[in-house]
Amino acid sequence: MSDSVVVLDQAICLPTPDVEALIEGRMIVALSRIFIECERQFALYPANASTLSLPIERYYDPKFLPIAKGAFTQCNSQSILIKAWAKCKLCQIPDTTEWLEAISCLSIWTRDGLQEILAKRHNLFLIYLRVYQLPQPIEVPANLSSQFISLPYALNNFEAKPILNDRTFVQRKHQLENRQPPLYPELEELQSAIASLTISQLAAKQLDDDIKVFLGWSSDKLITQPDPNLAWINDIAKLGDRSIEQDDKKTNYQAGTDFENVVRDSLELLGFTIDYAHKGGAGGLDLFCSKPYPLFGECKAGRKIPNDTAVQLLNLGMLRRPDLFNQAAKLIIGPGEPTTQLQDAAKIQGMAIIKPETLQKLVKLQSNHRNSVDLFKLKEYLKAGQSDEEVEKYIDQVYTEMSLRSQMITVVKELSEQDNETSKLTHPSFTVTEIRVHYNATHNPRLNDELVHDLLIELSSPLTGYLGRIKGSDWKSDRFYFLRDLPIN
Repeated sequence: MSDSVVVLDQAICLPTPDVEALIEGRMIVALSRIFIECERQFALYPANASTLSLPIERYYDPKFLPIAKGAFTQCNSQSILIKAWAKCKLCQIPDTTEWLEAISCLSIWTRDGLQEILAKRHNLFLIYLRVYQLPQPIEVPANLSSQFISLPYALNNFEAKPILNDRTFVQRKHQLENRQPPLYPELEELQSAIASLTISQLAAKQLDDDIKVFLGWSSDKLITQPDPNLAWINDIAKLGDRSIEQDDKKTNYQAGTDFENVVRDSLELLGFTIDYAHKGGAGGLDLFCSKPYPLFGECKAGRKIPNDTAVQLLNLGMLRRPDLFNQAAKLIIGPGEPTTQLQDAAKIQGMAIIKPETLQKLVKLQSNHRNSVDLFKLKEYLKAGQSDEEVEKYIDQVYTEMSLRSQMITVVKELSEQDNETSKLTHPSFTVTEIRVHYNATHNPRLNDELVHDLLIELSSPLTGYLGRIKGSDWKSDRFYFLRDLPIN
């Protein structure tokens, strides 16, 4: 299954929803009217509903039906976009009820629909497809003359980029060949339930991506692409510097306003709940966060953070929320240097001072590794006075903890890859002691079984899904297997 240079001159015509499910990694099989030789390769041509021999409602699983209808709605045109190609890895005739049940559970089709098609055609070939992305979609005229059509021109000189990695594809193929049921049917139900929300809601899209990776429907690299909606994170420090430039030139206050806005966005991404009744302005409190704990903040543009900043934050905080201010976290954020008097006042009043660069590092950490920033632990590092060095210590600590977990996942992956080819067809799993011995042979500091088990339990939680767990009679007999990597950005 090596990635090699390919040449494509034909395309197989499949219903558009089937092609979308193959590209998504939701399934690895397609239905064919003819036998297809192993290793034959072809583009995937998304055809309209006329290719179905049954009404759409009988053909597709109810939970996939809304997606199927939407896919067909978008393909009624004079030209077609081809986004992927595939290589046939196996061609079989599913000729028993048990087979049809297994195919239905691991695909988008209904069992009754498959049975009806089989009864009509008397032969139905199930093709196992290794699907690859094309470097760029190609547009071809709509053409449904047969199951295979010739492309207007041959596609060549590009590298094969599989949708699923080698190991995931082998496991999925073995699961289907051996009629094994889905491992996580409840998560598949959840994914179908939120699918319609992914277009308009970023949080739903992120959850959808994570579920697909956990289910083995997507490659890890597909969900680690930078989100263009978060490009502003790279501008946090720049906006602080711009406020200094405008302060020097004595021009307008737009840069200061932009800086305040990006600070609010930053705190919100970190997990704070912003009270937008406080939006700064003349005589106003710049920001107030109500959850997970009260935090009062003041944003200061310019080359110097003046003496009266602490007094201003104290007065405004006591005026707006006297019931919360004394016990709340207090934060001053600005690109300039705090004066000596401000440093002294901030220490007395328990106010932390940080630069935009430090805030940007925190937000990048949270953006690259969602929920990695524990706001209650962060609060402990917001020391009175200049706190950049302390917050940097917290950021380093988080990266250290994530690196340990990433190393633990890599150890389980290495053990899996050392297994022979036969065991790769299933989930090779390992005891806590086996994993601990392999880890201690190559890493420091040395860990004991109890700590390794705690880490493995965390990494095999359904909310993380980096490892799988086979529960034993006690914790020492638990077994763990590799699911996906944890890249540290």
